[in-house]
Amino acid sequence: MVALSSCEAEYIAAALGACQGVWLSRLVAEMVGGEVQKFRLLIDNQSAIELAKIPVFHDRSKHIDTRYHYLRDCIEKNILEVDHVGTDEQVADILTKPLGRMKFAEFRVKLGIVSVRQD
Repeated sequence: MVALSSCEAEYIAAALGACQGVWLSRLVAEMVGGEVQKFRLLIDNQSAIELAKIPVFHDRSKHIDTRYHYLRDCIEKNILEVDHVGTDEQVADILTKPLGRMKFAEFRVKLGIVSVRQD
């Protein structure tokens, strides 16, 4: 699907992330024999967060396919909560953007990636 705005692109990505999060939480619950736990989905776009939390029809949402509104359903059913993560703390940027050496090293540590050298 081609997104017409950054808000729409972030919303679609969040909906797909919600699908994966629900699957993972169900898998973990099945593996440990416990209850499915609520999880937190971090989004760095305030407009996408508002679009997910407040299910009203407006110009930002009229082009979004209904299957992506699964995110809204998850929020309404209290399966997940959506929260904002600032751009400076967006660890996924290590995979999508060129970063300075310090920021790259910081995000690498947060991801748990270690340098292994065999001399």
